Amino acid sequence: MGMSAEDERAASPRDEEWPEAEKAEKLARGAALKWASGVFYRPEKLEGLGHYRRRETQRNSSIQSRLKSTVQSYLEGVSAGLEQLRSAAQEVQSVCQDLGAARWALLDSADHFQGLQQMRELMEEHVQLASVVQVLPQIFSVHEVFSHILQLLHGQHLLEAHVELMMVEQLRDDILSQLHLRGLSSAQATVLSYFSGLQELNESLAKQLWDIVGNSLQLVRKDPVLFVTAVRIIEREEKIDDTLLLEATFLPPGRPKGWRQKFNQVLQDTITGTRFHAPRMDAEGPGLARHLAALQKDIVSELCVVKDLMIQCVPAHYNILSVCTATYHQALTSHLQEILREDLDKQGLFLLLEWALRVYHSPEMMGHPDLLPEVDVSALGPLMSSELVDQTERRYVMKVKASVFEWMQRTLEVEFKEWFREEEPETDHQGFFQSALPAIVMQMLNENIQVASLITDSLQQKIYNMALEELEAFLGRLREALVQCGKEHQQDRAVPKYYISYLLAVLNNNLALSNSVSSLHPDTACREVPTSLQAALDRMQKKATQLLLEELLLDLQPLCLQLPSRKWLSGSQLVGSMCEVIDKYAKDFSRVRKPVFTLLLAESELLVASQYLRALLQRKMVCKSREERGQLCHRLLQDATQLRELFCGLGLDRSQQSLEAVFALRELICLKDPALLSLEVVGFITRYPDVSDEHISTLLDIRGDVSKEVRHVVLEMMAQHPQVLPEGYRPIFSTILVPVPELPFCLRKGKCA
Repeated sequence: MGMSAEDERAASPRDEEWPEAEKAEKLARGAALKWASGVFYRPEKLEGLGHYRRRETQRNSSIQSRLKSTVQSYLEGVSAGLEQLRSAAQEVQSVCQDLGAARWALLDSADHFQGLQQMRELMEEHVQLASVVQVLPQIFSVHEVFSHILQLLHGQHLLEAHVELMMVEQLRDDILSQLHLRGLSSAQATVLSYFSGLQELNESLAKQLWDIVGNSLQLVRKDPVLFVTAVRIIEREEKIDDTLLLEATFLPPGRPKGWRQKFNQVLQDTITGTRFHAPRMDAEGPGLARHLAALQKDIVSELCVVKDLMIQCVPAHYNILSVCTATYHQALTSHLQEILREDLDKQGLFLLLEWALRVYHSPEMMGHPDLLPEVDVSALGPLMSSELVDQTERRYVMKVKASVFEWMQRTLEVEFKEWFREEEPETDHQGFFQSALPAIVMQMLNENIQVASLITDSLQQKIYNMALEELEAFLGRLREALVQCGKEHQQDRAVPKYYISYLLAVLNNNLALSNSVSSLHPDTACREVPTSLQAALDRMQKKATQLLLEELLLDLQPLCLQLPSRKWLSGSQLVGSMCEVIDKYAKDFSRVRKPVFTLLLAESELLVASQYLRALLQRKMVCKSREERGQLCHRLLQDATQLRELFCGLGLDRSQQSLEAVFALRELICLKDPALLSLEVVGFITRYPDVSDEHISTLLDIRGDVSKEVRHVVLEMMAQHPQVLPEGYRPIFSTILVPVPELPFCLRKGKCA
């Protein structure tokens, strides 16, 4: 089974030459050994060894025969290929020989070709001369054609004139093209000079065309033939321009003519020139309104003509309706900007804003049923930019502000004069004093706000803000006028005659304004009054209330001067007289509406209480005995009770009254044991935290039985219990100044030891 030494030596050169074959043989031998060991691993299997040997011998013989057949077919193919290569090489060699012979033949014939070149040049010259001879009649008749074209133009036979003009131009261009191709640039000047009449004819034709285009809107209504003729000529020229530009070999003089662009330009200039280059117009409202109304009518009418008539006279790719629409739009944009450079009044500014933002897009103009749906300006942008609209709105607001100020000032002057009339102010159906001032002011402001709402929400908001500012400023001026009226009244209480009545009317007017301000807001859901305006209304009410209380005080002061006194202490009708004065004023106060009436009652009660306490504390009366102290307490009780019942009868609740301080003060005076004063004073200052040490000292003096030790304890107790004014507390004692006691041991006035 193993290889002999000779086999190995014989196989080694081949193995070195074919290493794959060696590897394959080893794999085959290994596979054979594995198969044999698997088949003959038992002795009884050796009996079939001959059978296996014959089968494998036959199999090897079959494989060898197939291999020989395959190799034989490959060898035959290679032999045929070699034969074809040999035949091709012979044919290539034959062709090379033929080409060499042809080359030598051409070299021998080169001298004969020199004569043919001269013949070619003569032929080309003959062709050129033949072409010239053919066009000579046309060249000689050029000036005659010029005259005929001019006659046709004068007769407005534009199509025929243009046909002949194109023929002459074609002749000239052909000649110039030939000269250009042959580099004869010097001869072009002669040709151009000969055909110089073409320029004049072109200009004459163009002038007529542009005149027709300029009157196109009128022509298409009456007789569109001339306009259609002009469009046909422009289309011819446009095609010639396109053809020459595509060839791009030679461009004749005057090309491209660009008559299509010129057509659009003339049409646009006609639109803008007839409508938007008018002389300076009246900047006032009526003049501008007429101008805008004329623009609106003419633009709609002319666009209808373009849409219904002109669009049928031009090719579709002209987009004539879109061009005209865009031209009107752009012209209007520029025109409105020019108008806005003028010093327009408020009516003019409003008309301009309304026209640009509302009318222009409405069914009355660009949204007209006769123009839809072909005319659409939504893609062209707004007539006025947002910045210009905002600027114009601000100008309008300033004009309206000046007008509102003027009207309010006149209203204030009329109101001020009415205060000095010899008759009472007018009353409403409920008998409350009033004047026309709130109605006039609110109507004026509301009308301006409502008018602004017709334009934009932003303008309405601007006018609303301006209205509130002007109303606040007006209230300030009204307050100043009220102060001036009060000063004049102080000088002579008989002037104005019905001073109190007009003060009450002012309070009612102020309340009416306060209730009406919220209705001015554009947003019904937002009815809040701005803080600054509410403060102005409050200041106005406070000033009118103050002037009324000053009047009440002037009438009460003569009575308060009699407090306290021995006569008052023994029993007098002093407080009764005070009640009569108060009741008289309360009847006047009933001519104001309830919120203000209640306020006046409360302020009057506070004034009476503070004046009563001021008289008691500033002109202190020292009780000399217990009986006198009891008499004082009795008088205080009667007076306070009488005053309290008066105000309760007038409608002021006891919880709102300040007279309770008189009752509390009486308790301090009526206390029998002075040693308990410290506790009572602590309770008193707790209820009335604005009480000072000076007030308490004065009260102790009035008692007349308080020792220095008790006084010291009381004041020390107050120092240990400092008070803070609670929120909403109505001060009463802080407005009362008590006289400072003189220092003891004075040597002389102005200098103390």
